[in-house]
Amino acid sequence: MGPLAGVKVTQLAGQGPVPFACLLLADMGATVTRVDPPGAPLRHPLGILQRGSRSAAVDLKSELGQEVGLRLAAASDILLEGFRPGVAERLGVGPERCLAANPRLVYGRMSAFGQDGPYSARAGHDINAIAVAGVLEPIGRRGQKPTPPLALVGDMGGGGALLALAAVAALLHARETGEGQVIDASMAEGAALLGTYLYRSWALGEIRERGTNMLDSGAHFYEVYETADGRYVAVGAIEEPFYRALLEVSGLAAEPLPEQWDRERWPELKERLAEVFRRRTQAEWCALMDRFDACLAPVHSPGEAPLDLHSVARGSFLERAAVVQPAPAPRFGKTPSEAGVPPSRLGEHTDEVLAELGYSAAERARLREARAVA
Repeated sequence: MGPLAGVKVTQLAGQGPVPFACLLLADMGATVTRVDPPGAPLRHPLGILQRGSRSAAVDLKSELGQEVGLRLAAASDILLEGFRPGVAERLGVGPERCLAANPRLVYGRMSAFGQDGPYSARAGHDINAIAVAGVLEPIGRRGQKPTPPLALVGDMGGGGALLALAAVAALLHARETGEGQVIDASMAEGAALLGTYLYRSWALGEIRERGTNMLDSGAHFYEVYETADGRYVAVGAIEEPFYRALLEVSGLAAEPLPEQWDRERWPELKERLAEVFRRRTQAEWCALMDRFDACLAPVHSPGEAPLDLHSVARGSFLERAAVVQPAPAPRFGKTPSEAGVPPSRLGEHTDEVLAELGYSAAERARLREARAVA
């Protein structure tokens, strides 16, 4: 199932962006084999990202394990790793050896800061990468310190999602030319790319102090407001028709108000709207949505979002192994994606993978005796 059916992906186990990239590829039909180190923890907070992949427990620190890794590379279309620069080479599965084994291979490398440069050898997670990229500093409210955006910008968006896109693009090239290549994916550079408009706005002086701009809670028409029951609604009434609807639904249309784009009056108007929204519950405000197209929506928790009537109608969420999670997206009209099996147990598919690579039962037994696999 899916547009990537038949594509074989090897994932060298890691955290965050590489597993997310592989989840996207698996949802779209690719067969993803994850190489886990024997004895690795069975659970991780981001373990849900292993949806749809198989687990082969292989010790890449051993020569026999490295041979397995190279056989996997030779049998794959795409290999993705998220180690610090140089680690894959030390494990014997760097791009030079893997491309020698398979010249058509797409070898994707994911790191915080890229494969070269002064920061390349530094440890770094999402928060570090987006800080260097200039994307973290603008996020937050006025008078408060920058707010980390839940690893969504560096790890998932600028990291995993862009890596998956690059891998598919390179795969198209490999199929047309027979030439594989190495992808150098940096979370910092990916996060910067996601914030492209920020750099232009900054250069033109359109972005001011954090929390005072249109999209960062500075504007009264693009803000989150508390309701009478202690919950919240999100307002995004940027365009004039939606802004007029906002004034109508809030009851302020009949009052003389400053021009929408008078930034000096935004704080005052936010206070007035905040007082208005505290008069009704979230449900009462949402009941008005059908009458007033004001770009107003309820703010759901992750537990509430799957129960929203729109999410239910579209099947936007699904349940796997008693865990409710987002369904594959976007949707394909001809080759629909499908969420794969729940995260696998460590080494659950080792024998299956080794057999596919041509190892006989006796050879598999010797690998286990040597503790090259588990």
